[in-house]
Amino acid sequence: MGAVRAELLKLKRSLSWTVVAALPLMAVLAGVVNTLVCGAALDEGWHTLWLRTVVVYGLFPLAAGVAVLASLLWRVEHQGGNWNALMGRPTSALAVVSAKVVVLAVLAALMQAVLVAGVSVAGTAVFGLPGALPPRYLLVSAVIVAACLPAAALQSALSMLMRSFAAPVVVAVVGSTAGTLLVLIGHGTLSTVMPYALLTRATQLGTGVFGDDGTVTGEGAALVVAAASALTAAVVAGSAALLNRRDVH
Repeated sequence: MGAVRAELLKLKRSLSWTVVAALPLMAVLAGVVNTLVCGAALDEGWHTLWLRTVVVYGLFPLAAGVAVLASLLWRVEHQGGNWNALMGRPTSALAVVSAKVVVLAVLAALMQAVLVAGVSVAGTAVFGLPGALPPRYLLVSAVIVAACLPAAALQSALSMLMRSFAAPVVVAVVGSTAGTLLVLIGHGTLSTVMPYALLTRATQLGTGVFGDDGTVTGEGAALVVAAASALTAAVVAGSAALLNRRDVH
C-alpha cells in the first residue's frame, strides 16, 4: 500500500486529472453535437445516446487516454535523478509496477464515471429522456474499466522502458487501430488476447455494432473480465522482470 500511496501523492499537481475529466466529456459532447447537428432522433432513447457516445470513444481515444496517463505517471521517474532513486529504493520491482497499474486502474474508473455522469446529464437535460441511464450500462462500464487494465499495464511497461512521452501514445493509437480491425473482422480469439482489441470489444458490448450482437450477458461480461485479469497479471509480471534488469542511468 505504501507504493500505491506514493504514486497517488504524485498526482496532486499532475495533468492526469485534466485527461480524466476532459477525454470522456469530449466524447459525450461529440455524441450530443452529432445528434443535434444531424437532427437524428434518439429512436431507442438511452441506448442510442450511449451508442453515439461510446462507439467512437472506444475505437482509439480511450486507449490513447490511458497511454497519456501512463506516460504522465512514469514521466516523473525519467526526470533528473529520479530513475536512480527508483532503482535504489527498497521497494520491489513488482510492487512498483503493480502500484502504477493500480493507480491507472483508479484513473480509468474515474474516467468511466465521468462518461456515465456526462451521458446521464446529457440524456436528461438536453434530450429529456425519461428515467435514468439503464443499469445494463453500469455493468458495461464495469467491464470497460476491467478491460482497461491490460492496456494500462502494457502502456505502463512501454512508458517505463521509453523516456519519450509521446512514443508510447503512438504505440497505443497504432495498437488500438489494429485491435479495432481484429474486432471488425471477427477474430474472437485474437481480440481476447490483444489488450487493445479487448478494450475495443468491451466498449462495444451491447451496442449491436462491429460484430456485437447487442446483448449484455453475465457470461459475456465474465469472459472479458477473466481475459483482462489474466492479461494484466502476465504483463505486470513481465514488466517487473524487465525493471529488475534495468540499470541506473
